[in-house]
Amino acid sequence: MADGSGLERPRAGVGVYTTQILHAMAVDRPDCALTVFGPPGGFVHVPDATYLLLPQTRLIGRHLRWPAMIRGLRPHAYFGPAGALPLGRIDCPSVITIHDLAIYRDPRWFPGRQPLSTRLVVPRSVLRADVVIAVSENTARDIVEIFRLDRARIQVVPHGVSPKMRPMSTEELVDARSRLNLPDRFVLFVGTVEPRKNLLTLLEAWATMRDRPDLVIVGSWGWLYEPVQEMMSRLGPRVHHLDSVDPADLPAIYNLARVLAHPAWYEGFGLPPLEAMACGTPVIVSDRSSLPEVVGNAALIVPAEQPQAWRKELERVLDDTQLAADLRHRGILRAAEFSWSRSARLTWSAIDDAIRNRVSP
Repeated sequence: MADGSGLERPRAGVGVYTTQILHAMAVDRPDCALTVFGPPGGFVHVPDATYLLLPQTRLIGRHLRWPAMIRGLRPHAYFGPAGALPLGRIDCPSVITIHDLAIYRDPRWFPGRQPLSTRLVVPRSVLRADVVIAVSENTARDIVEIFRLDRARIQVVPHGVSPKMRPMSTEELVDARSRLNLPDRFVLFVGTVEPRKNLLTLLEAWATMRDRPDLVIVGSWGWLYEPVQEMMSRLGPRVHHLDSVDPADLPAIYNLARVLAHPAWYEGFGLPPLEAMACGTPVIVSDRSSLPEVVGNAALIVPAEQPQAWRKELERVLDDTQLAADLRHRGILRAAEFSWSRSARLTWSAIDDAIRNRVSP
């Protein structure tokens, strides 16, 4: 039985993860019946599962009525891709995935303090779950440090990369460039526009580049985005913002970019750099949180707080064709190490362990 609450925002990180991991798990073990509780309409993203509606009232529905429904189904195990358990008892082994703990690292990155979630639901979920999946070693360290959880109860299962993320031919890309109205040369950022993505550093670096290409920002407006929006307006028409992009267009956008820049202050995993590498696009990431761990030696790593260092490395990738070719080659090899089928096998292994070694709540 799985929590499909992440499907409320299917294009956001947890929504993409929920869709991909549940599909891969169904393929890996077709004999195991998956029942997913999710929002209205979410069934289209998990066609391999039996789909039931989550109670919509936030406190009583999610934390009292829903666990009673779970107990009635008597599942072999509960899987929480969105990183939470209901507060009420569910009477079965449980596994949850923790994607990041950014709000505990710096609450200023988020609107409001989200007290119910941060003070009660997440800590209680982490401490009650039989197995906690972390999407990176960095997130595993955060879980141990913030919640004092025994490291033996944590298993690291990285995200996968969709096979749709691949190098594309010139013919395939001509239509996409025209249809999406993309410039001939551009630096790319992919992600929600919010404080922890550190877009102000990228904008400052881009503004001081010599012979600079355009800058394309793909991602919805998140929260506390006004300073970024204001700076984008000041920098003029060569900064392009694509607010709503069909996921099917993302591989072409990655392919068309000269370089992907990902300057985030914090990422639990950071999928866009890996997706860009799978498409053969050179990547530059910040030196923070999980990003160096994810890209390995296949990308350039720059201090998050130094716009001039970002300017220098962006110019280097754009000017040095040998460096760009080397990054493309190494990126494709690195991305090939990450697949959703591998993530599914490791997730099933975590669920098997939870069933075998049930920890009393």
